[in-house]
Amino acid sequence: MNAIDHPLVAAYLDSVARETAELPADRRAELLADLREHVEVSEAADDDAIRAVLDGLGEPRTVAASALAEEGPRTGATTTAVLAPVGPLSGRRAARLIAALPALGGLLILGSPFAGALVLAIGLALLWKTPLWDARHKRIGTATSVAVPLLLLLGGLLLAGGRIGPLELLLLGVFLVGVPAAGALVLLRALRD
Repeated sequence: MNAIDHPLVAAYLDSVARETAELPADRRAELLADLREHVEVSEAADDDAIRAVLDGLGEPRTVAASALAEEGPRTGATTTAVLAPVGPLSGRRAARLIAALPALGGLLILGSPFAGALVLAIGLALLWKTPLWDARHKRIGTATSVAVPLLLLLGGLLLAGGRIGPLELLLLGVFLVGVPAAGALVLLRALRD
């Protein structure tokens, strides 16, 4: 099988084509032809070699964002294209880490307040620095992460006052885990939209 006929290559090129829908047809065709040529020249034969070639080309979103950025704004366009973010804080792995760190930091506060506060601060700094989410989603991530220390404070005050029973303790535990997890899920789902 020729590398260009491989299903992984077809899926990759289809993804780039979808992501570059805003490009003029001739520029899009030129980009796809260049990508096909790069795959053909590589003479990759097996799945691992083809994956390596595609990884070398970059994520389809990144390739598309670069092509759209080179093209510049279209004159007379009635819609604005949303460019995919690029940079060290914009990959899928980075997104998962950034979404999880604030929630993890909030939960770590339960065992080690210093380590938890440090991880929470780093996670929130990365969350606000990354171009992956808009300000609304960043506020949601921040609020759900900071909720854990606030709930701990509230639980401590209620416990010190003797006003907390087993049901309240159970609800507090559910919220301590559920709220940060829900915040991380909101951030990850926002990436898919």
